[in-house]
Amino acid sequence: MSLRLHAPVVLPCDPSCAVLRDAVVDVVDGRITYVGALSDAPAFDGEVRSLTGILLPGLINTHAHSPMTVLRGLGADLPLLRWLQEQIWPNEARMTAQDVGTGMLLGAVEMLRHGVTTSTEMYFHGPELVSSVLAAGSRVVFGGAILDVPGMDWKSLTGEISAWIDADGLRFGPGERVELAYGPHSAYTLSAPQLTSIAAEARARGALFMVHVAESPFEDEAARAEFGSVPALMKASDVLGGRVLSAHSVHLSDDDIALYASYGVGVAHCPGSNAKLASGIARVPEMLAAGVSVGLGTDGPASNDDLDLFEEARLAGLFARVSKMDATVLGAAQALLMATRGGADALGRADIGSLEAGRWGDVVHIAADDPAFAPGLDAPDAQLLANLVWGSGSRRVTDVWVAGDHVVAGGESTRVDRHEAQAGVAAVARRLRSVNL
Repeated sequence: MSLRLHAPVVLPCDPSCAVLRDAVVDVVDGRITYVGALSDAPAFDGEVRSLTGILLPGLINTHAHSPMTVLRGLGADLPLLRWLQEQIWPNEARMTAQDVGTGMLLGAVEMLRHGVTTSTEMYFHGPELVSSVLAAGSRVVFGGAILDVPGMDWKSLTGEISAWIDADGLRFGPGERVELAYGPHSAYTLSAPQLTSIAAEARARGALFMVHVAESPFEDEAARAEFGSVPALMKASDVLGGRVLSAHSVHLSDDDIALYASYGVGVAHCPGSNAKLASGIARVPEMLAAGVSVGLGTDGPASNDDLDLFEEARLAGLFARVSKMDATVLGAAQALLMATRGGADALGRADIGSLEAGRWGDVVHIAADDPAFAPGLDAPDAQLLANLVWGSGSRRVTDVWVAGDHVVAGGESTRVDRHEAQAGVAAVARRLRSVNL
């Protein structure tokens, strides 16, 4: 399969966040072969599509629990720990494997319609979750959730992921759409020795180790009392050194940030969820200045409550500015890069997150027929990026390709009937409510 996409503006999301004019993206057998000016493009033998707006790489959601579409709206006004203990964990205990697949299917469709082509999921019932992702045509980094709580055996949960990786490999599926990872929940649901054991399993397989860290001020009091901080616990427990993704990471000290930078730990910044749960504002400017790779995450659709990464890019910029009282902190270009290339870097992936030769052909088209682009696509680069990030966001995402496959057309999934997916989630939500009565 060969596809050339031609548009007035292409944003490859290279480190400089260049703006290419009258440019094309060529995709052959799922991989990008050329990105650049049409006038310099090589001869091309394949389908050519001329579009009227902006092309950019598929966005990367670095932290989500998307099957929670079935729990959306529960405990909407509770702080984190009460929200988990009173609403989320009791309801999740009643969810079946089929429920997880149903929730993930709608979550994948919702994200694709917002231009999110890859999501990093910490959840349960991996086979059903992965099956739904493949049905929608998106990508997933699936981290099997691991907890040591009543009714859950952390060793068995760890062993399931290890056995799956050993059987199918770290990445598999059409266009390598699936990557397997380890999802130890946190330092307050697992002991330090347990985290050490899980990290060793992940390192032995080159797999990502994703964990909630310092999300709220109160969750890690025991870890702080013994080690000083969760990052310090992770160092002392030999967790660092492999591919590590630290979700939320709101309450980090200077020493914690320096530690992350020295070990190459990636951070999944979730500004919407952090604000809704009143968890705080992460120190993103300090992390970026220290060289920490920071991507963006939505968290779950019951704590955010949407799966719109463009909104997270906007919030990330706004919160960074108000936290520093400096309007020059974290501009539109940097926010866009966090949603794309920065997410790939945080995950340790060099095959997604940018439009450049050799990476997968995950491409998003944003139509220019929107008030945000009334100043014109020929506006100066900085103004164009500002209009995209601060003004337009995801509302004009019309087409999405994953590994060159057209998975969203005209703003709707080409593979899944969205209304049927919504009805499936409604049925699960009604059943869970009936049990709770």
